[in-house]
Amino acid sequence: MATVSVAPARPRRLVEMLLMLIAVALGVGGYALTTINRTGEVPTNLGQHIAILVILAVVAEVGMHILAPYADPVILPVSVALTGIGLAMIYRLDMSYELLDQDTVGLNQLIYVGIAITLAAVALFFIRDHRSLRRFTFTFGVASLILLLLPVIPGLGIETYGARVWIKLGPLSAQPGEIVKITLAIFFAGYLVANRDKLAIAGRKIFGLQLPRGRDLGPIIAVWLIGIGILVFQRDLGTSLLFFGLFVAMLYVATNRVSWLVIGFTMFTPAVFLAISLFPHVSARFDVWLNAMEPEVYNRDPGGSHQVVQGIFGQASGGLTGTGWGSGYPQLVPVANSDFILSSLAEELGLTGLAAVLMLYLILIERGLRAAVGVRDGFGKLLATGLSFSLALQVFVVLGGLTRVIPLTGLTAPFLAAGGSSMVSSWLAIALLVRISDAARRPSHNYTPWVSGSLLLGEGPGGRKAPEGASA
Repeated sequence: MATVSVAPARPRRLVEMLLMLIAVALGVGGYALTTINRTGEVPTNLGQHIAILVILAVVAEVGMHILAPYADPVILPVSVALTGIGLAMIYRLDMSYELLDQDTVGLNQLIYVGIAITLAAVALFFIRDHRSLRRFTFTFGVASLILLLLPVIPGLGIETYGARVWIKLGPLSAQPGEIVKITLAIFFAGYLVANRDKLAIAGRKIFGLQLPRGRDLGPIIAVWLIGIGILVFQRDLGTSLLFFGLFVAMLYVATNRVSWLVIGFTMFTPAVFLAISLFPHVSARFDVWLNAMEPEVYNRDPGGSHQVVQGIFGQASGGLTGTGWGSGYPQLVPVANSDFILSSLAEELGLTGLAAVLMLYLILIERGLRAAVGVRDGFGKLLATGLSFSLALQVFVVLGGLTRVIPLTGLTAPFLAAGGSSMVSSWLAIALLVRISDAARRPSHNYTPWVSGSLLLGEGPGGRKAPEGASA
């Protein structure tokens, strides 16, 4: 148990504006250095590029000051910095793709960023209190199931690299699973805050581990079945791992029982081995993970380790300081602007630059967890924790796949990778974290307690808010 005192914070507009200028400078600097290193000249449309990024940053900044004046001043600039770095690397890869007569995505990605930030602003405008989402707990649960089922509908879902996670409507395509990360986090938070007392009741004790009661295993079994369904019908190990891990982590936070982590790991492990034995796509990824350097695995087409090995060689050639923006060969790695964008950054920015990018992620995750600690209602605590953990798990899975710590899963780096679905879901998560951090930092006389009745989550019995400084 910890003693937590919630102190109201003043809006720190000057600090946030300074951080925002630095964030915009990172994206603009990468864009300019790429062109200078490749052509020896400053890009002719540099002013236009700066204007677009500045307009997006200013709109986001002004909108947050109006809609969430007490929000954490670090969350938004860090998100803009990651987005700007991703745009710069995608533009750099486009320059090489043009020479290879391949499709470029830089302009589309810029449009996706504009759409994502606009949707985040709309979400902030309509969601004035994050606790209002709790009223739609089961609505978000049903929406999650519908979105997960869309890719398996014949004629609507399409298969990519062995997994069926995309839907296509005419010229438009989308990945519903990216949005499900948000809707499921809301559903889990609402469900767990209402049922945490039952889930925390202890059952039998085995090998020193206090297990839950048998009749309380229903929720985790239901989510486990959803994860198995994703493996069977969509053949997507990464999405299955992300959703199941999100639920187990939020369940642990809600109940403070380690036994749920053990049960979750025990249930998911057999599913992975089942997927390896049933689906060649998943089996090939494990073979690539374990035997990437074997000639027969490297030369196998499709399902070989060429992509992974080329990514590792690129990271190695980057060394400590990198080859410099535009001076490497990340375009030799397939989908270098999407699944392997962290590998591209490691080659041209080096280990130092990659560590800086990972530090930005770490700061964003820490600020999300700080909002979870500071907010006064249990639903907000669980939602902020779920969104932050989802981001952390996604970054770990992506980086682990690139470095062969774990098998490749097909997940993409939030904010950095090319793709509209990922960008929209990442910025919607930021909008919710901004809203929750605004509630956490707002003076108590401007904040109305929400009736929930969770001692662990910072509230007293019967829904009365625990006194400031009381044991949480």
